[in-house]
Parts: sequence; C-alpha cells; structure tokens
Amino acid sequence: MGNKEKIDALRSILRKHNHNYYVLDAPTISDYDFDMQLKELQELEAKHPEFFDPTSPTLRVGGAVTKNFETVVHEHRMYSLSNSYSKEDLEDWEKRIQRILGDVTVEFTCELKYDGASISLSYENGKLLRAVTRGDGFQGDNVTTNIKTIRAIPLQLQGDFPPKFDIRGEIVLPLDGFAAMNKKRISEGEEPYMNPRNTASGSLKLQDSTLVAERPLDCLLYGIVGKNTGITSQFEMLEKARDWGFKVPSIAKLCKNTDEVLAFVAYWDEHRHELPYETDGVVIKVNSLRYQEELGYTAKSPRWAMAYKFKAEQVATVLNEITYQVGRTGAITPVANLEPVLLAGTTVKRASLHNADQIAKLDIREGDTVFVEKGGEIIPKIMGVDLTKRPLQSRPTTYITSCPECGTTLLRTTGDAKHYCTNYYGCPTQITGRIQHYISRKAMDIEGMGSETVELLFKEGLIQNYADLYILTKEQVMPLERMAEKSAENLVNGVSKSTEIPFERVLFALGIRFVGETVAKKLARAYKSIDLLMKASMEDLISVDEIGDRIAESVIEFFENEKNIEIVTRLKSYGVQLEISAEKLENQTDLLKGQTFVVSGVFEKLSRTELKKMIEDNGGKVATSISSKTTYLVAGANMGPSKKAKAENLGISMISEDEFLEKMNT
Repeated sequence: MGNKEKIDALRSILRKHNHNYYVLDAPTISDYDFDMQLKELQELEAKHPEFFDPTSPTLRVGGAVTKNFETVVHEHRMYSLSNSYSKEDLEDWEKRIQRILGDVTVEFTCELKYDGASISLSYENGKLLRAVTRGDGFQGDNVTTNIKTIRAIPLQLQGDFPPKFDIRGEIVLPLDGFAAMNKKRISEGEEPYMNPRNTASGSLKLQDSTLVAERPLDCLLYGIVGKNTGITSQFEMLEKARDWGFKVPSIAKLCKNTDEVLAFVAYWDEHRHELPYETDGVVIKVNSLRYQEELGYTAKSPRWAMAYKFKAEQVATVLNEITYQVGRTGAITPVANLEPVLLAGTTVKRASLHNADQIAKLDIREGDTVFVEKGGEIIPKIMGVDLTKRPLQSRPTTYITSCPECGTTLLRTTGDAKHYCTNYYGCPTQITGRIQHYISRKAMDIEGMGSETVELLFKEGLIQNYADLYILTKEQVMPLERMAEKSAENLVNGVSKSTEIPFERVLFALGIRFVGETVAKKLARAYKSIDLLMKASMEDLISVDEIGDRIAESVIEFFENEKNIEIVTRLKSYGVQLEISAEKLENQTDLLKGQTFVVSGVFEKLSRTELKKMIEDNGGKVATSISSKTTYLVAGANMGPSKKAKAENLGISMISEDEFLEKMNT
C-alpha cells in the first residue's frame, strides 16, 4: 500500500471512530488504539505534506493561533426567536399562523432549547468550509480553526448531502465536562468558571486552538438553510442532518397540535435536570418548510418558530441602593444595586427597575429583600418584595426630579412611562451615548473603537458629536491612554471606512428617537435621501407604511434642531452616505406605490423572498394576510384553498407569477 493510500485509509477509519465516539456515543475502539492510529497518521502527514487535507482528523488537536478573528457576513441571516411563557401565548401564536396560512392543518416540531453559543457551519461538497459565530445576526466572527477541534462536528460529511448549505447549532459544554474543568481549576488554585454557557462562548474566541481542543465542547445541530436542499420539513431536516454525520438530539418530536406541544413542554420542564446539558426551554417550529417560507419573518424573528421558556429561577436578595442611569435619548432608567446573589449560573449585582410607575406599583424601597428573576430578558428584573423582611425604618422611594449627570430638571410627558433629561446637547452621558450608538455594529460598525474609547475621546475634548469623529487624526489619538500607534491608525481607518455604510444604516445611526432599524429602512426607501426626509411634513411622513404620529413627530423635531442640521451637513461633507446609491436606485421605482400584495404558494422563476423584495423595491407593500386593503394576491402553486376563497369573497384580484413579472415590465 502506497503512502497516499495509507493516509487515506487512516483518515477514513479515524473519522468513523470519531463519529462513533462523539456523535453516536458508541465507541468500537479503545482510547489507546485510537491515539496510536492518530499518532501514525500525524507522522505520515508530516513526512508527506503534499497530501494535506483540511478535513484530516489530525487537525482536531489544535495548534494554530488566531490573533484577530475575521468578521464574516452571514449569507443567510441568523434570527433570534420570539419567547412565550404560557399556554395562552402559544395559542395566540397558532392563531396568527392560521390567519396567514388559512384553513390548513399545521404540524409542529418540538426541540429542546439548549443553552450555549450559537454557531453557523458552512459546508461545500461535504467539507466544512467555515464556522461563524452568531454575532449580531447579520455578521459574526470566523472561528473555524477553533471549531475544528470539536470532535462532534464533522469535517467531512457522509451520504446524500446537498452541494452547499449552512447548518445552525449550539456549542455547549456538557455538565460533567464543566464540573471536571472546575475541579481541575480549583486544584490549581484558580477561580472556578461561573457557568457552562459563558465558558462555551468564551472558548470560541480563545486565540490558541490547542486550549480549545482541551475543553470538552460539544455541538448540537438544529437547522439547515440553503437553496435546493431537497428537504421539505423540519423533522426530515433533523433526520437528514443526523444521517450526514451531525450530532442532532433524538429528543425532537413531531406534534399534530398545541395540546401535544404542551405535553412535550410539561414533560421536559419536569425532566430537564436529567439531561447532560443545560436547557432553558423548548423551541416549537412549524414543521412544513413550505409553510415556513410563506409565514416569513418579522424584523427580528421567524413567524414560524416560538421559544417556550421554562419558568425562570427566582432568588431573594437585599436591594442596597437605587441609582439612576441616563440613556442616549435622555431617558432615565432606575437601577437596583443588589447584594450579589447567584442566579441561573451567574452572579447578579444589578437589576432594572424600568420606571417610576413600576417602583410605585411594587412599593420597592432601599433595604428591602426583593425577589429577582432572570426570564426572557438578559437583564434580571425584580418581581416583588418580601414585606415580612422590610426594615422598621423603611421609607417609600422618592423618584429623582433632576438629572444625575447634569442636574437638569426632568420632564415627563402625559402617556410616557419614562422621565427625560432635556439637556440634549449638554448632558455628557447623552452625548457619549449617541456617539456610542453611532459607532455600534448595527449602525456604522466602526472598527477600532468601543464605548470606553468614545468616553475617553469626549473627556479629552476631542469629540462633542459623531461628526467630530471624521476630523480625528492619528496624532491626536495616539497620546491617549492605552492607545498605541497601530490602534490609533485602526481607529482613524475605521472611521474613514464607515463612509461606505449605506443610507438606511446611517439614518438608524443618527439616533432619532423611535427610528429603529426597520423604521430607518422604510424611511430610506420612501425618501431616498436625507434632504427629502428633512423637508417632509407630518402629513407626508404618516402616509409612509407603518409610520405613525409618534415617529413622525420625532423625525420633524430632530430636523427642526439647528445643531442636528449642522451635524448632518458636516457628515455629508465628509462623504457619509446620506442618500441611496445610484446603483440601488436603478432597481427601485414607485411603480407599485399605494398597492398592497400578498404572496402565497410556490413559484418557478423567483423565490418568494425575491418576489417580496421586488415588490418593496418598487414602492409596494407586502402583507402577510389577505384583507380588504389587499390590491393583489400573487398566487403560486399549492396555495391554500382558504386563502383563495377569502380573496374571491373580498373581490381581490389574483395574478400569477408570470402576470406579476409582466406587470413589472410594462
């Protein structure tokens, strides 16, 4: 047998043993024999580098060092899930689904929601191409080198896999492995790790992949995205992924209705502590991928999936002090500073109190023993007060009347839960908060700059607003604390590169109150440039889809301020994108303005997503369900009969894909 044949044979058998041990949990060889064969392969590969294979089992042991993790844009966005906490929440979700799909039978796939770090694995021709963290859902960090050390993740697939796809999953640290890691750390005099989830997440960004290889990380897969995968349902997807070599939990169940879903939830709420991994709920998905496509997405979450969260852990601790934070819009948030307490695997020292009404409703006071819960939100919240432990000298909380940062008298308008500091351009925290928002990942994504750097630049008098960022020089920045020549250069280059960010994200970055990512996109599409938006009247603004009085008033107020006009003018002079590019405008028209479309069924020439984009790019609105406001139903194959019947009853025009495309070409 030649050297290449020996190497190929060893790789093949070691891949099989890896799969048996780490995925199937059914080893057929001793650890010693495995190690001997791996050592033999390593020696052969060292002698014959011409036979290098990026999927070789020898790469599992690590060795490569990554100084900076490359940012990668997800080809398919990674959405977050909407949360539910009760039977009523699930039933409401099912009603929304039926309203969109019509009178059809909907089955659900239930899977456990494992608590780890989300990952997206890309495969081409059966080989692992890259691994990217979730990041902000639009882009994440390339951690391929570290991921290759996790033996449950196949580097080479088996069976009838598609030529190209992404598979999503969760990197987890099994409880036994976590306990063993902490036992070792304590024996070495080190502080133990706090919880498996954070330890798993932190492992992905270790620079030395050898250290990652030493950690007993696992990867549980749950979803495939890509074109022409040949898969028709979520449950089939799980089975196929398992056949191709992925570790897919067998606990998933196909349920015919919400009663069966709730039975699954109830069982695992009781038995979850018997599992080898941490889990905090159940993910329920519409099983049919065709229905999933028809249901689509909101700005943040898929409409076809829902996370049912198990009842959150609750602990009691003492509230030592109430302090107040000022946000970038001037909103005041009261914060409970707590006696540190362990909650859901992390030490909690602070909790949000939301607003004055919440404090008054629960009669929360300094010195109280309070019940703290970490539910669907990242920030813990106070659920109530143990009145039996209230100190005798206790006094009701008096909400502050002036800004804790600048002393300005607070304002609270009718119907608003929050108090506000009105010193928009003089309050230091508001100034730095707006700049921190401007540089953030979802806004201008300025590399080489973080929140602390913004505060330092402001403190040194180098910036007063986000337009000042564009006149910073390397020479000005270098003398700052912890700022070497290279980091100063990166900061200035990062600012310069932000002029490539498209108009809709710049509009979001400006920090206009109530103008989030989705609203910014709608305004950018409607007005095409900042100049036209600045001239828009109240009547004009509220005529834009989903723009109400509150948003319109805020936009007008922002552009009535001379300082804002001055900053926008400066941004324009520095080359910031304050209008839709000519390239994008070529594909956008007002041809469908004032028309509302519902897209349903399966199409031949375009995907449903491409159809919807074409409608929106040409000024039309895409709705999820048929109503009297619908102009056209674009009907594809296999459209639900109830949808067709509703369109006929309401007299809505039904057009085919070809008729729609013909309409676009006229």
